[in-house]
Amino acid sequence: MPFEITRVGTPADLAAALAVRTRVFVEEQHVPVEEEIDHHDAEPWTRSDVLHVIGRLDGTVIATARLLLETHDGGYPHIGRVAVLAEHRGHGYGRALMRALQDEARALGFLGVTLAAQTHAVPFYEGLGYVARGPVYLDAGIEHRDMDMLL
Repeated sequence: MPFEITRVGTPADLAAALAVRTRVFVEEQHVPVEEEIDHHDAEPWTRSDVLHVIGRLDGTVIATARLLLETHDGGYPHIGRVAVLAEHRGHGYGRALMRALQDEARALGFLGVTLAAQTHAVPFYEGLGYVARGPVYLDAGIEHRDMDMLL
């Protein structure tokens, strides 16, 4: 069974997405759980301001990401919470998640997307066509840099 990306549409999907995020961000990177899980994670299948996706390999959820659709000052929607379980990194699953969310943003009529990259991941995003802007800053104790991509 190939890698498959679907929208989070049920409580079970959301639980699987949050389990991946907990392993990656809370356990690996020591982000406080109260900072990792936020109001954008409440029943996303009922909302129009956020879209969550999960990636399954052989039926098991191994990756997740979300697209925040609320923009400010004519800005772009924000891709975030991109997470792939450590044992599955380096196989293109993160790139596939990014392409899926970029396609969703494009289909909704957006001209670009933005994200806050952890500095160690900046080369990954640059390889996808993102351009860094602004200074490095701390978020949850981790250095980040804002990046944008035109669609």
